[in-house]
Amino acid sequence: MNEGHGVRIKSNAAVGCAAALLLALMSGASAQTRIKDVTNVEGIRDNQLIGYGIVAGLNGTGDKLNNAPFTREALISMLERLGVNTRDQAKYVDTKNVAAVMVTANMPPFVKSGERIDITVAALGDSSNLTGGTLLVTSLLGADGEVHAVGQGIITTGAIAARGAAQSITRGVPTSGRVANGAIIEKEIPFDLGHATSPHLGLRNPDLTTALRIAAAVNREMGAGVAKAMDPRSVALNLQGRDVIEALSRIEQLPVEPDNGAKVVIDEASGIIVMGANVAISTVAIAQGNLTIRVTETPQVSQPGAFSNGTTQVVPRTNITVDDGKDKRMGILNKAVTLQELVRNMNALGVGPRDIISILQAIKAAGALQADLEVR
Repeated sequence: MNEGHGVRIKSNAAVGCAAALLLALMSGASAQTRIKDVTNVEGIRDNQLIGYGIVAGLNGTGDKLNNAPFTREALISMLERLGVNTRDQAKYVDTKNVAAVMVTANMPPFVKSGERIDITVAALGDSSNLTGGTLLVTSLLGADGEVHAVGQGIITTGAIAARGAAQSITRGVPTSGRVANGAIIEKEIPFDLGHATSPHLGLRNPDLTTALRIAAAVNREMGAGVAKAMDPRSVALNLQGRDVIEALSRIEQLPVEPDNGAKVVIDEASGIIVMGANVAISTVAIAQGNLTIRVTETPQVSQPGAFSNGTTQVVPRTNITVDDGKDKRMGILNKAVTLQELVRNMNALGVGPRDIISILQAIKAAGALQADLEVR
C-alpha cells in the first residue's frame, strides 16, 4: 500500500509540473512576436545533397567484402582511378578496414562556392563502427543531378562501443556520424533576391487570421497595398520601386500577434501532451478507475527446531488485495471549460499523464473536445 501511495504522489507531481508548463504557455500565448519568427520568404530554402562514398582507416569494424559486393566494387574502382589495378585479383581483396557509406548534407540558401558545410555519414553495409574512419573524396549531388559539393574528412560519431569475450556495450549509434565542415561547395544554386519585386511570405503555421494580421501590419508600416493575404499560408508583397532587401529587413522586424487554432497533440510513446490555449470542452462527466485485483506471493522458509528430526520447508504466503476504485470520483466539466480548468479538474481526480491521454481521446470520441486531436 505504501508503494502504491508513493506512485500516486509521483504521478500527481508529474501532473502538477505539466499543469505549470501548460499555464505558462497560456500566459505567453497572446504575446507579440516578429514577422521573421513566424514566416519565411518563399523560395529561400535549403537544398538536400546526397552521395555514395568509401570510409577507410577503420579498426577492423568495416564491411565484410564477401557480404557487401558493392563495397568491393567501389574499392576496386577507386583504386583503378588512382592507377592501382586490382581487377584481376579481385577475389584476393579482403580487408575489414573500409566501409561503404551514404553521405548527406543540407546546403543552406545563398551559400557561395568555396564555403564549407557539415555532412552526415551513415553505414550502408554491415560495418559495426565508423568512429575514427576517414571519408574519402565524395561527390554530393543535388536534385538536379549536378555535383554541388565534395566531402572528405574524419568521422566523429559520439558513440561508445566496446566488446569482450562474453559481453559487449554500445552507447549511441556508431554506424552514423558527422564530419564538421567536411564538404566544400563547388557549385552554388543562384537565387536573386535583390530583384524579386513580388516575394511571398510563407507562414510556418498556416492560419488565416495570422496572415491577415501580417498583411495589416505591413501595410501600416510600408503603405496601403504593399501586402495582401492570399491564403492561410501565404502573404504576397508588392515591392515595386523599392529596395527589396531594405524593405524585407523592415518588414521582418514588425511585431504581430499570431493566432492559433485549438489543437491537442499527444505523443503516446512518451506520454507527452501539449494543449493550445484555445482548447475548450463542452459539458462532460469523467470517471477514472477500474476494479484491480492484486495477488502477491511471498514464500517463506520454515526451519525446524534445534536437535529435532524436522526438515526445512518452504511455506507459501499469499496476499490478495482488491481495489474497487471507491476512492475515485466522477468529475463534471461544465460547458466551455478552459485549459486551466481542465488541468485543475485532472489534478483533483489524481489523473496521471497516461490516463489523461485516454480521457482526451474518449472526450474527442464523445464530440465534447472542441479542438483538433493529433496522436503521434
